[in-house]
Amino acid sequence: MKLSVCIPVYNFDVRELVFDLKKEIEENRIDAEIILIDDASDENFKTINRELQNEVKNFILLEKNIGRSKIRNLFLQYAEGDYLLFLDCDAKIENRDFLSNYLNEINQDNRVEVIYGNFKISPLYSQSLRNKYSVEREIFPGNNSTDFAVFKTVNFVIKKEVFRKFPFHEELIHYGYEDYVFAKKMELGNVKFSAINNPVIHIDETANDVFLDKTKTAIDSLYQLSQNSENLIYIKDIKVFFIAQKLKKKNLGTLFLFFYSILEKNLIKNLLSNKPNLRSLDFFKLGLLLRKMR
Repeated sequence: MKLSVCIPVYNFDVRELVFDLKKEIEENRIDAEIILIDDASDENFKTINRELQNEVKNFILLEKNIGRSKIRNLFLQYAEGDYLLFLDCDAKIENRDFLSNYLNEINQDNRVEVIYGNFKISPLYSQSLRNKYSVEREIFPGNNSTDFAVFKTVNFVIKKEVFRKFPFHEELIHYGYEDYVFAKKMELGNVKFSAINNPVIHIDETANDVFLDKTKTAIDSLYQLSQNSENLIYIKDIKVFFIAQKLKKKNLGTLFLFFYSILEKNLIKNLLSNKPNLRSLDFFKLGLLLRKMR
């Protein structure tokens, strides 16, 4: 059984990540390959990461940015493994048996087709809005789960044959909800899923104002998805979309937006502060989406 470690790269120095993975592969004699695809990073990051060209199986440099979904699907053209391990480029390996833990899980039950390993947040960045959201809303507690709702793309293994059947939704070019739609498609397709406690550390230095801009992009992506009726089965349970639809059906959308316009500046002020409140983020997202849906 061969493992393909797939790392989409964008504007990040991945040398430490690659060398940590290589060390485990070599020390434990794991049948694995590492593949990097750079999604048109800035030249300084390309220069830094070119040091890895002779350290990995493939290092592909794209001339044009193709987005978070399409780049992951592109790995199918290069991966030779029976299983693909996807890692975000800003992940850090904490456990020296990281790869072995995944392989042991596969060997214990080869019926499992997708394994999610979870992630942690570095204490250095835990107070930012982005990472507070991760800690309180995204990182799943406990050691195991079979609920697709906990799935994130930061750190997961998937059978190659399953990935061919359920690729990422390439209509989503920009940030937001590609992981949710990907997971929902697999869930509806009865893919056998397991979440385990084999985390990476997520090094995310995103400032609050940048995360708010990314949130706006995510809501744009969600609205874009909602315009195609075929996508509704995948997004209907997303909390902000579900509530927005409910308010519109009850003709309460306009009333909500009236109060939102009064509170918007204070909401944003809170979200840019050192103590952001996630309830403020919830209202911010709902206001953005309802404006789009008018």
